[in-house]
Amino acid sequence: MVDTVSAMIIGTVREIKPDEYRAGLTPEGAHALVDAGHRVLVETQAGAVVGFSDDAFAAAGATIVENAWEVWARADLLVKVKEPLPPEYALIRDNQTLFTYLHLAALPELTRALIASRVTAIAYETVQLPDGSLPLLIPMSQIAGRMATEIGAQYLRKPGPGRGKLISGLPGAPPAHVVVLGAGIVAENAIETAVQLGARVTVFDTRLEKLRRVQQLWPGRTTALMSSPLAIANALRAADVLICAVLVPGAAAPRLVTREMVRAMGPGAVIVDVSIDQGGTCETSRPTTHHDPVYVEEGVVHYCVANMPGAVPITSTAALTAATLPYVLKLANLGTREALLADVALAKGVLISEGSVTYAALAESLHLPYVPLEQALPA
Repeated sequence: MVDTVSAMIIGTVREIKPDEYRAGLTPEGAHALVDAGHRVLVETQAGAVVGFSDDAFAAAGATIVENAWEVWARADLLVKVKEPLPPEYALIRDNQTLFTYLHLAALPELTRALIASRVTAIAYETVQLPDGSLPLLIPMSQIAGRMATEIGAQYLRKPGPGRGKLISGLPGAPPAHVVVLGAGIVAENAIETAVQLGARVTVFDTRLEKLRRVQQLWPGRTTALMSSPLAIANALRAADVLICAVLVPGAAAPRLVTREMVRAMGPGAVIVDVSIDQGGTCETSRPTTHHDPVYVEEGVVHYCVANMPGAVPITSTAALTAATLPYVLKLANLGTREALLADVALAKGVLISEGSVTYAALAESLHLPYVPLEQALPA
């Protein structure tokens, strides 16, 4: 247990993003923080959809708060799932640490609000281990990848604008052709699901080691190709489903698929742009919601929901909080400054601190000045 001088107030609020049902903290996480000597504030009903009642949080030692603004006002460390929305911008304050998914390269207005607030904003998606892996993004990437193929298969069917094709095919009827851009965690899970369903799968990446891994994992079941505009265009002319799974940590997603490429896919094809939370990989992509997930452009069905794992909030909350809690405890026990100095992986997650952009790729994407974190650490 930490002493009362260094005890921290940790808060979590109900997510207000449309169709976002995940919770940033579980009763077990709250108990661990309270047991370490900290105080936990939970907005009422913050975990109700995923089965965490106010009573469960209270039994774990948390204090239930009626209003989100009070949690924001009192918490030293605010733990969320998704980025703050405009109604929350004015609640963000100096001397506070925000720990959540941010994806700021696609959100210049939020970036400016975080800079103005002088908050220390740590993004789950850019916490990075020495081996280059992203431990707080992996669980959601696994879920999004598996969902992506399932969603592609769903919208490929009739009734609706899909072309009416079974992804697995049958004797005498060929399977659907699924093209995957990227070969990271999202892509691997999308490929695994597509292979299990019996689809024909083509994968593009710029990293030969990733392409070799794809062929080792699914020998004879996939075609792994070096990414280039011409190669992608050729593949898309015969594609039924395109899954965009390209990630550049902290930066905007590269636009790899032009409008002409989309048009060439033909009526009833399906695009699932998982990279939409970083701006999207297709020229024709724009964000959608779980409530209204698809639109048709150039005859092609587009699914561009930015919080795909929010559709399975019980699974997502369990997986996410299992990954984030050790970092939350470190921030609480050591304080933000000392935790960042002690943990290089956590320090890589800091996008903004003390009014400065401290992540080079984000600064480049939004054409903002970059300040190294060591020059902008909170006091």
